[in-house]
Amino acid sequence: MNEPLLTTATPRRSFLGRLAAGTAALGLTAITPLAACAAEKTDSTASDTTAKSTEWPGTLKGKHKQLVDAFTFNQGFPLAFAFTFLLPYPASDAAAASAVVVLRHEAFPLALTDAIWAKYKIGKTFSIIDPTTKAPAVRNAFYHAPPKSLEIEEMAIDKLMARGTTFGACNVALHFLSAKLAANAGVTADEAAKEWTAGIIPGITVIPSGTWGVNRAQEAGCTYCAGG
Repeated sequence: MNEPLLTTATPRRSFLGRLAAGTAALGLTAITPLAACAAEKTDSTASDTTAKSTEWPGTLKGKHKQLVDAFTFNQGFPLAFAFTFLLPYPASDAAAASAVVVLRHEAFPLALTDAIWAKYKIGKTFSIIDPTTKAPAVRNAFYHAPPKSLEIEEMAIDKLMARGTTFGACNVALHFLSAKLAANAGVTADEAAKEWTAGIIPGITVIPSGTWGVNRAQEAGCTYCAGG
């Protein structure tokens, strides 16, 4: 079921080395989601992107709370895990259950809009196949998915948001992966990071790091589910 997203050409040692060298550049001490995301938000059911990331995930209303730690792409199954957790509870009862999804490491591209997937050749680079075209994905197949294109339609990000699911996206992965794919779009690493930040799906909050988010969600009362 696991489908590796990052190629083996980028070992963990390289990742950690770049992380140590670039921590200050990432601005990890004061990260807030872009105002542009809030301005572009059109889905009234989406999470509030104006909330400070340091307060994320905020107060969760559900009696039952589940974190899905999406650290691998895994064919989108971390999203299915969030859906199956919510499935037994009435969609109309927000007080029954709350789901939280952290998109980090290899799963981070799920947080990006179609335009970023197309420009930076995310599908081709990471061998992610569009379930509709059966070709390398040039869009985020799990956001506003065409009818019947997913095995479970309700696992789409926008549909999970409509049920109140809270999403956080790792700022470390954002900078690392945007730099890695900058050449695909013919831009600098800094330009890529700015475009990727602006290209976060409205309603998803950029958080200091994915592991930080995993901790915060559990501190907010969530039990843990591995997304890999």
